[in-house]
Amino acid sequence: MKLSFLGAARQVTGSMYLLELEDDYRILIDCGSDLERSSSNGQTTPAVTHPGYFPFEASSINLVLLTHAHVDHSGNLPNLFREGYEGQILCTEPTFALTNVLLKDAASLNQKRINELNASKKQRVRDRQSQMQKDLFLDRQVREAMENVVPIGFNRKFKVADGVDVTFIPAGHLLGAAHIVINVMENGERKSICFSGDIGRKNYPLLVDPATVPQVDYLVCESTYGNRLHENLMSPEDALADIIQRTCIDIPGRLIIPSFSVGRTQALLYTLNRLYTERNFPPIRVFSDSPMAFESSKIYSQHIKMLSTEAREFFKENEALFDFQNFQFLESSKASKAVSNFGEPCIIISSSGMVQGGRVEYHVAENISNPYATILIIGYCAEGTLGWRLLNGQQTLSIKGTDHQVLANIEKIDVFSGHGDRNDLINFVGMQSPESLKNIFLVHGEYESMESFKATLAEEGYPQVIIPKKGESYEL
Repeated sequence: MKLSFLGAARQVTGSMYLLELEDDYRILIDCGSDLERSSSNGQTTPAVTHPGYFPFEASSINLVLLTHAHVDHSGNLPNLFREGYEGQILCTEPTFALTNVLLKDAASLNQKRINELNASKKQRVRDRQSQMQKDLFLDRQVREAMENVVPIGFNRKFKVADGVDVTFIPAGHLLGAAHIVINVMENGERKSICFSGDIGRKNYPLLVDPATVPQVDYLVCESTYGNRLHENLMSPEDALADIIQRTCIDIPGRLIIPSFSVGRTQALLYTLNRLYTERNFPPIRVFSDSPMAFESSKIYSQHIKMLSTEAREFFKENEALFDFQNFQFLESSKASKAVSNFGEPCIIISSSGMVQGGRVEYHVAENISNPYATILIIGYCAEGTLGWRLLNGQQTLSIKGTDHQVLANIEKIDVFSGHGDRNDLINFVGMQSPESLKNIFLVHGEYESMESFKATLAEEGYPQVIIPKKGESYEL
């Protein structure tokens, strides 16, 4: 069999891997959006190019396997169907539900961008609009993709072709996220390969811990935190309690938390619920300002049985994961803007997590010059985003064309990062015997992180580590 690396190779986003078996059976593992600019880490273009969106003929793919819902793993699925794919997508039930929410939101934003360009009378802009219509998927393509999803359960072998079966194993990281193990019988020889997807953390709010992966021949392993450990060693409850005490209780301030709507916001709301329910915290008003977070929270509540034991017991005792005293989802943009006039201490959770786009830009603009406000960054911010500039101490920020002096307090914690750190990655690889494992392929990480993790694995007794370039293929 042949494995090709078509995305998330020497960079974090755009996960997409092609596994080609005998009899021309082709499996695509993940089909994510590339959210980064091209880098100069020795990248190569795919050996075979096609005039369409992908470096292969979409109709030649027999099956798609999806590790989890985040758009850097799922975001190009509608384009795959638009280009001619007619097969199925296998994933877990929660991944199906969350992917549907994320892709519909993306299609809505794409339509809005096209409408804005349609309204222009300039030919140059209209030409750009014509090109965008060719590149951007819309709701029709999302529906087509979702109609072809086949949800399957965890820890059950699922036969997909003669001599080929797949197993989805809980990965933590996000509701429904999976490590995918593929077993193949070729020419009388049995081969196995595991795609890690994104590896979660132990004891993360709401989620189960990453499960044990059986011995395989080949391992495709993410390496996002391959060169570092999580900085904050406090529990999520203690870390959030400390921030709230200092920003909303000791002083009558306002706490703004930029947060991704799917996964991160649910972890925050559940942790706040536990603080108010179990620690008798003062009932400070909490506003969640994201329609997508509202939809995602409903999906979490519909899959209680797939959450951690702790979360299930909390739900059994309190009958709610995210609903607590003085909490409110803000459904309309009018309600969102009205929060600016709320005069008491409060917590506002809004997307996006990098403070780039979304309703959170408005909240940051309204509070950035308020010395009694605190902006809490709880995740990775790509270079150049507003979040990145806040973390790097920029004194003046331009938001939607208006300059704002930065007088608010800027803080950061990483206890809500859904990615396992270097130790978690070592533990994941450590499930595999160095003597039985033929190769480890590092993906989904910055090149420096991959190089560091490769050296760490060599020290742990795993010398057979490859850092593939985009477009490279390997015979397994």
